[in-house]
Amino acid sequence: MKIGMKGFKRYLPKSLFGRALLIIILPIAVMQIAVAYFFFNAHWARVTANLSDSVAADIAVATTLFKQTPTIERAQDLDSLLRPDMQLSVVFREGETLPVSQRRQMFFSNLDKTLRRSLNESLTDSFWFDTTRYPNHIDVRVEVDGGYLRFIAARERVFAPTGFVFIFWLITATVLLTLVSVIFIRNQARPIRELADAAEAYGKGKTLGTYKPSGASEVRLAGHSFLKMRSRIQRHMEQRTMMLAGVSHDLRTPLTRLKLQLAMQENTEEVRAAKADIVEMENMLNGYLDFARGLEQESPERVHFLSYLKGVSEGKAVDLNQDSIPDNLEIEIRPASFQRALDNLITNSIKYANGASISLALTSTHVEVFIDDSGPGIPKNLRKEAFRAFSRLDSARSQNVEGVGLGLAIARDIAQLHGGTLKLTDSPMGGLRAVISLPR
Repeated sequence: MKIGMKGFKRYLPKSLFGRALLIIILPIAVMQIAVAYFFFNAHWARVTANLSDSVAADIAVATTLFKQTPTIERAQDLDSLLRPDMQLSVVFREGETLPVSQRRQMFFSNLDKTLRRSLNESLTDSFWFDTTRYPNHIDVRVEVDGGYLRFIAARERVFAPTGFVFIFWLITATVLLTLVSVIFIRNQARPIRELADAAEAYGKGKTLGTYKPSGASEVRLAGHSFLKMRSRIQRHMEQRTMMLAGVSHDLRTPLTRLKLQLAMQENTEEVRAAKADIVEMENMLNGYLDFARGLEQESPERVHFLSYLKGVSEGKAVDLNQDSIPDNLEIEIRPASFQRALDNLITNSIKYANGASISLALTSTHVEVFIDDSGPGIPKNLRKEAFRAFSRLDSARSQNVEGVGLGLAIARDIAQLHGGTLKLTDSPMGGLRAVISLPR
């Protein structure tokens, strides 16, 4: 049962618009089908049967009267009698036989069955009829001695004409209700789509533009909650940056005094070690500040990606695979932030493998940047840990040049800021491959 339900759900609409439309249209369609079914079986079929019985009875009486005096003049007299009041014409076709060709069936074949039943009950002679040749008349032929009688009856005398009118208005009402539903549901789904686009834009670090909560009260509430959440996140980021910037500023003053004091000391081994510790402390402060600014706002720019990567790799031990980069490829990024991410990854590769290789792969929706090296790499079970801020693996592979364990964390934050991802995998060169995936 569960497997059947899962298979059924695959065919259901995935969007809110499609599901809401299905919720409204499906009951309307079921109701219209049920109404049409009961109408045809209860009302229309009964009325049509009564009409068919009446016409069949008139034809039977006319046939009996003709048999009493089977002449052309008698047929003409019957025609003059029946045509004005009963809308039934009579013609005697002397020497002719009933058609033997297969008659075409109407779409509503039940009407033919009703007429056939009525004629079978009223006539003892062979007959043939056609309901499709004429749009407004029915052709009935009854075999008699010396030929056959041809009766032409008005269609509304045989079949209830209101049925087609009913079907027309049923379909028209369904179409109108569907159009109204589509317009209404689209207006309800648009604010949700706008909220989703605003959330996606904010996730990529873009401005929200003129987004304003609208739609139903629940959607407006979600929109206002999103704007409040964005304000809280921005305030938190600003406070974090200000706090770390303040700490960095406050610590630089005593560090500067210590550097001056050490510079006045003799250049002994202890003094050199103290100077190295101070340099390391400064690098740590810079690393903390870089991490705090990892989500700092920067306006996106559309750049020529090949030229951009050439500038990033210039002067570094980096092999740029230009053949994998289309010359006309342009992508929207934050140049300074994205360069910081690439620098961190390239620095790690150079530090632990003495070089890096950059290549590209394109899909229909994303650009994938590969940074490969031939170093020791990172075991699979430690790759998730490597992305944690201030994480220092035993191999020291995830540390940035300052040695505070923030290189990969900053690079991942920047990739996510661009709406992309950063993952680690095995490199074809035998070391580590860092893959930055960005939307095109």
